[in-house]
Amino acid sequence: MKRITLFFGLIILCCSCKNGNLTTNADLLTVDKELDSLYNTGVFNGFTGTIVDSTGIVYNKGFGYADIKTKQAYTKNTIINIASVSKMFIGVALAKAVELELLDLDDPINNHLPFTVSNPNHPGIEITIRQLATHTSSISDSEIYLETCYTNKDDVVITEALKRYATYYQNPSSHYMSLADYMPKILDVDGEFYTPQTFAKRRPGERYEYSNVGAALCGLVIEYATKQSFSDFTEKHIFQPLGMTATSWFFEDVDMAQYSKLYYDELELPYYKILSYPDGGLITSSTDLGYFLVDLIKGHSGNGTLLTASGYQELFASQLEASAFEKKKNFNVGLFTEKELAYNVIGHTGGDPGTNTMLFFNTETKRGRIFIANTDSQKEHSDDVFWGIWNALEK
Repeated sequence: MKRITLFFGLIILCCSCKNGNLTTNADLLTVDKELDSLYNTGVFNGFTGTIVDSTGIVYNKGFGYADIKTKQAYTKNTIINIASVSKMFIGVALAKAVELELLDLDDPINNHLPFTVSNPNHPGIEITIRQLATHTSSISDSEIYLETCYTNKDDVVITEALKRYATYYQNPSSHYMSLADYMPKILDVDGEFYTPQTFAKRRPGERYEYSNVGAALCGLVIEYATKQSFSDFTEKHIFQPLGMTATSWFFEDVDMAQYSKLYYDELELPYYKILSYPDGGLITSSTDLGYFLVDLIKGHSGNGTLLTASGYQELFASQLEASAFEKKKNFNVGLFTEKELAYNVIGHTGGDPGTNTMLFFNTETKRGRIFIANTDSQKEHSDDVFWGIWNALEK
């Protein structure tokens, strides 16, 4: 997630679940009617709403179109990149690598990298893996990172109508490179894109500051520690065990006939690739993502598939002291998970051009919700429609 498109700034207002009762058929019929009505407001061209609990997926339905021109329906099997919700998969992969004794959360990252990463403002302080996972590494999202981490997948010409998205499409497809090639260019002092502005003035571990660069670097640390690509590691240890057969990090590995178009209101946006892909490039469906959320809910109770009970405990544990958060109250983080403490919810949000996502579950009711949309919108009532959809999924 490099930016938040329209509606993720006030998540604490709408993350509580009403109760822990099982959803009835009448409840689901009400959800259906409410979501259909909200779709008909014309804000989102296509979206899915999903409800899960510890027993599985309770409700999962698509509304609208994956392709406006061809009238291809947006369904529970439509796939799309889910932006920063992807980071939760870094968290699980990291916890798995710890279980396999391939790394330790408090290892200095330079123990696992073939190049050196050091905050030039604090050259004597090592950055740790835990700090990457909790956004306290002091690595920041510099302008040059934002300008280089996307490529124009199909080299679509940027028209005047697309100028607002120029940053995401200015780099040709030939600019694309592997994670292992890209990250040193940003973080190695001799790298092509290196700038001291990538590092904050504060010391590593001092403050929480959301960092896409740090998340992507954690993916690379996992690559070197496990001696396999991050994509292969997550395929083996997350996607395959959960039966997430429609999921991958790369266009080449998914069924493009199922891939949604991306939109800004009614304007179709080009596709893009993300060089720092672990931070926001996962391609999946609401069905596959529902399998993942079910396992997180089970794992929170010690009964998940992917990790041991202690592994899930570390994944979800509040990692930071209150002093790490300058402005956020009732907030903490697990390993690449966000925790709204006042509402007992854990999850993540995501936003990139033409895709907006939310995934959260309530730790008391053991129920979760997922929203995935293929539209950025600046329409006057877009926020109200989004929150209407999110609240309807509380049933």
